[in-house]
Amino acid sequence: MRQMAVSLPLPDTATDVAQLRKDFEELKLDIEDILHDQNDINESTRAQLAAINDALLELQTKPADSKPRRPIGFIQPDDDEDDNGGRHP
Repeated sequence: MRQMAVSLPLPDTATDVAQLRKDFEELKLDIEDILHDQNDINESTRAQLAAINDALLELQTKPADSKPRRPIGFIQPDDDEDDNGGRHP
């Protein structure tokens, strides 16, 4: 620990201290810019998720069609009553 303290150069002039302050302020501004950009991305993502949730809610509350749906498969519905009970020859 003592060796590290001895090997670090201390600023010996006022210009060195001023340069260090300037560098520190530049780093601080860069970090603030990065955090601001990251916050913008988060706001955009939140807006997109809100739009998705609204669309899902709309799909859930959408009323069903008034006409009945045809069943899936090869069996024809009983609407066409013919001789063979709805089956094709």
